Parts: sequence; C-alpha cells; structure tokens
Amino acid sequence: MNRWQVSRSAQGGLNVVLWVTADLVVERSTTTEVSATFISMLARFDRTADLDLYQDGAELFSQALNEAALTRLEAALAALPTNAPGVRIGEGRKLKPFLEVAGPIGGIAATALGADARPVRAILFDKTPERNWALGWHQDRTIVVRERVGADGFGPWTLKSGLIQVEPPFDILERMVTLRVHLDQVDANNAPLRIVPGSHRLGRLREAEVQRVVTTSGERLCLAERGDVWIYATPIVHASLAADPPRRRRVLQVDYSADAAPYPLAWHGI
Repeated sequence: MNRWQVSRSAQGGLNVVLWVTADLVVERSTTTEVSATFISMLARFDRTADLDLYQDGAELFSQALNEAALTRLEAALAALPTNAPGVRIGEGRKLKPFLEVAGPIGGIAATALGADARPVRAILFDKTPERNWALGWHQDRTIVVRERVGADGFGPWTLKSGLIQVEPPFDILERMVTLRVHLDQVDANNAPLRIVPGSHRLGRLREAEVQRVVTTSGERLCLAERGDVWIYATPIVHASLAADPPRRRRVLQVDYSADAAPYPLAWHGI
C-alpha cells in the first residue's frame, strides 16, 4: 500500500515522503506551509478506512447514520446558537436517543467501551465561510464536571460556556473515546481532522514533545462523507486546517467514558 509520511523539517517546513513499499522512497518534497494542493495530494494516497482504533487510535464507521437519522439529528441540534464556531452542549435531552448505547452514535462508543459507555461532553463545531479556523497539534486534556471540588491530581480549572472544565489525571482520559459525527462531507480541502497514528499510547505529552511526535510519526487525514462517524482515542495528537475554499463543515463531537465518575468528582453529563 502506498504510504505518505508528513513531518516538520528543522527549517520549519514540511517533509513529505511517499513509499510504494516499506523501503522504497519514490518521492520526497519540502514545503514551508500546508497548502490545499498539498492536502489534496496527501489525500489521494491516504487510505483512512484501514485505520484501527486500538492500533492507530482512530477508526472510521462509514455511513453510520442514514439520511433519515441525519435529518432527525439536525432537528435536535437546531435550537443551538449559530453565531459561535464551537457550541458546548450542556443539556442534550433531544440528543439522548442518538447518544445512548442503544442509539446509532452511542452504539459505536459501546464497541470500544462496552455497555457502560456514557456521553460526558458534546460540542457542535460549525465551520462556515465567516467562521473558518485552524487548530494546531495538541491533545485533548480536559473533562466537564458537575462542580468544582478540591482533589489531588485535578487541575487547572476553567469555565467555558458556563460549564466547569478541569484537567484530570491522564489515566481517566486514556480510558475515554471521542466520536465525530459528520453532518457534511469532509474532503481533503474541507478541514479534515489530522491525526498522528499511535500517539494515543504515548501518555501526556509536553508541548515540545507533541511536535516531535508529529515529526517522527507523520500524520493521516480523517476524510468523511455525510453520515460517517470517526471514533478516536481521546488523548490522540490531532489538529485541523481551515477549509480552503471556505465552506460549511458541521461536526458533532462527543466524548464517552465507561467510568461511573471521575472520582471524587462527578460527570456533568449531557
């Protein structure tokens, strides 16, 4: 299988290498910025369907929601504000049929976490020509809890959209998965999620270590059709670009855990 590796050079550019076999390099190039043309080139050789959650930290569930289910999901999300790039959902009663383990989204989480999987945070990301942003390489490190309680290993604390967030001991995050439900097609130019395969097994990384991991391991693009669902290990190193050209890209992102509570705190829940 053709394989691309993308890494950062010492000069700040991107090293791009294409292998036809494991030891035959057939093309190498360097660019100082990630362009739409480069991402399209990478996508031609990327085979996202072969990613595995346990080995790589991400996996695609193709066409997990049919058009009827997508229409109902859009109706359940219709009351959310439309003037923000990311809307944190504090109460999701209308989403419950989708997010519980018997539903089409929660059922996917249950394949990784079992019947105790529960949604513990949800965010609707809505990129538009007016709200089109990029996100650098990072790990997700916070959870949403019901109230602030002094506890060893928890902190720092933040408040976003009225929801209490805290960085927990990292082993809590390592037992979680995150699902991305695609309401729009995500091709190579419509801000796909970029991941570093295998980085979910490296523990908590310092900022300087994150870039080293990207340089060493390269990246993959998580392309999607409307109705596809990506599941990934919550601690995986990931990023995204702005859409180019700008267009709409809606993603419902939901964190799941099988822990009854992040003891001694309690999940806020959805």
